[in-house]
Amino acid sequence: MLITDIPAIIARELTVKPHQVTATINLLDDSNTVPFIARYRKEATGELNEEHIRTIEERTQYLRNLIKRQEEILASIESQDKLTPELTQAIQSATKLQELEDLYLPYRPKKRTRAQIAREKGLEPLATIILAQQQTTGNVLDIAAEYINEEHEITTAELALSGAQDIIAETVSERADIRALLRKELWQKAEIATQLVVEETEAKEFLTYKDYREPINRMPSHRILAVNRGETKGTLKVTLATDQEANIRLIGNKVLSGNSIFSQAITDALTDGYKRLLFPTLERELRTLLTENAEKQAIRVFGLNLRPLLLQAPLAGHTVMGLDPGYRTGCKLAVVSPTGAVLATNTLYLTMSERQRQEAATKVLDLIRTHEVTLISIGNGTASYETEEFAANLISTHNLNVHYIIANEAGASVYSASKLAKEELPDLDVTIRGAVSIARRIQDPLAELVKIDPKSIGVGQYQHDVNQKELGGTLTNVVESCVNHVGVELNTASPALLTYVAGINASVAKNIVAYRTENGQFKSRKELLKVARLGKAAFTQCAGFLRIAQAGNPLDNTPVHPESYELAAAILSKLGFTLQDLSDKNRLAALQQAAPEADVASLAGELNAGEPTVRDILAALVKPGRDPREDVPPPQTRKNIVKLSDITPGTLVKGTVHNVTDFGVFVDIGIKINGLIHRSELSHKFFRHPTEVVSVGDIIDVVVISVDEERKRIGLSLKQVPNK
Repeated sequence: MLITDIPAIIARELTVKPHQVTATINLLDDSNTVPFIARYRKEATGELNEEHIRTIEERTQYLRNLIKRQEEILASIESQDKLTPELTQAIQSATKLQELEDLYLPYRPKKRTRAQIAREKGLEPLATIILAQQQTTGNVLDIAAEYINEEHEITTAELALSGAQDIIAETVSERADIRALLRKELWQKAEIATQLVVEETEAKEFLTYKDYREPINRMPSHRILAVNRGETKGTLKVTLATDQEANIRLIGNKVLSGNSIFSQAITDALTDGYKRLLFPTLERELRTLLTENAEKQAIRVFGLNLRPLLLQAPLAGHTVMGLDPGYRTGCKLAVVSPTGAVLATNTLYLTMSERQRQEAATKVLDLIRTHEVTLISIGNGTASYETEEFAANLISTHNLNVHYIIANEAGASVYSASKLAKEELPDLDVTIRGAVSIARRIQDPLAELVKIDPKSIGVGQYQHDVNQKELGGTLTNVVESCVNHVGVELNTASPALLTYVAGINASVAKNIVAYRTENGQFKSRKELLKVARLGKAAFTQCAGFLRIAQAGNPLDNTPVHPESYELAAAILSKLGFTLQDLSDKNRLAALQQAAPEADVASLAGELNAGEPTVRDILAALVKPGRDPREDVPPPQTRKNIVKLSDITPGTLVKGTVHNVTDFGVFVDIGIKINGLIHRSELSHKFFRHPTEVVSVGDIIDVVVISVDEERKRIGLSLKQVPNK
């Protein structure tokens, strides 16, 4: 299949129309961002979602690179005067880079190999005669003796034959059909085999892989990455186990023909080529493929976990006390206002003497009453249990109208030492900044977590073992998608948050904040055009995702894009309303009743607009300033502590999903350690991956099925919950 129509190929892969793909490619080529295309160009793309658009972006780049590589390879082979019509057809029909490189391999310029040296000595004609396999009588060495050439150091028939066999070994090993055949055979039958290369006492978590074997086509991604890590650490020896003799026979069946006198010479050459050239190459290739697939899966899972974490419902309106637990250096404290301003800081010593503990209680009680703290956010790191115990006792003893929540503090220390934290909190010690982050991430998880490298948030598997560039790109896309889905309040957003808005880069984000500092709050979206380096193109991309709560035009506080303001006003007029009605509670209530009954198709026809745009505008008009995270259940807060000794098998408990991996789900059930629902205990129904059953942040009921206090492990079940 010639790659002459990229949109048609991608359309078939995604089961969409070619014109949708063509429109998307054109929009991407015109430097439009994925969130903008997905949200504001639905008519053009036929309402393709972000995932479709990103796939189109990736596949277009891949196919364009493939076409470019085809042209380079054709030019290279033509310059060698070796290009045939059949080879041209094969190269132009290749749809994968691997297939293309296999075809090019025999013609690729390479270092001097044993085969090239043999060719330089004039032995290629002999290799051709042997491979032709036309002689059924005679002696192989007698024929080889005709190529003795002392000038080229070929002094015996055996040396001539050996050189010809080197040529045969390389020629067969580079045949595209042979490589494809063996690649398929290895994928179907080969196994990964591992052995310990250290003492068992040093093996630690890799002891599982002592004398371990598993078919490569069934090996899950987390085990592939675990084996790779063991190999990298020098704990494991990893090989690709296969029936070598059967593979050689398979190649022989493709090459040998008849009862030629050259059969044994060819078989010896094939064996040498397989062991020396072909198998080592394919072993590396398959190990690389396994790793790449495992990395893609790990990165995908990380992205799937990150999205619900970022889109957790904010606990807005609370004055929050953030506690960053610690033993020797104490527990760092920060009280943060509902708007994120730091009101007070301190250091508590909860694990030393009783006197220090009492002093800490007095300080905390005073701060709670002074600042009217309603929620305590406790980091889940070292000394978290002791800190939780302290907070629970304080609330109970003094009958405080305060709840506490255990916050995932992953990344807080990374943020604390970052340049951004120094700019935001220049007067605070690096350790106190962590407590501020722990408090703020409960108030607005998205606004706070975007300040942290996504890899440090801790909701993945083997995130440090995968391709960091690929991981970073995927997670950046997830954060960008979440930020633009929620929308950003222009007058309070940090530079870190603004950077993820479509069309805004880091320098423009800083310029927006600088403009806000110098000129006061933005009064309209149009005012963005006064910001340095934010031109019309950037304005088009970002404006719809930015909100201004106190704007003169109420549309500035909705997802309606400025390019559609006239259309929005016309829609309101058709329904009997005006823009001013959006600011009037009574009239807005009337609009909320009228909008669902509106005939979208009719309105779109009358106003010469697309139905998706009209539908989106209607949805935005009825809820100006709406935060889509309102639909997500808020995180669990508590007043009482639960101990491991309180947990017994058969107990039904409520918990929050903390992390989802290939092999199961980690759940915070209110104690220091998370319980694990193994994938076998997730559901009675078939599923491919645990993310199809639960997501990070979900609040679920689970049954305790095992407790191992010594190893600090709790087994949970979702499918054993009554009525599940």
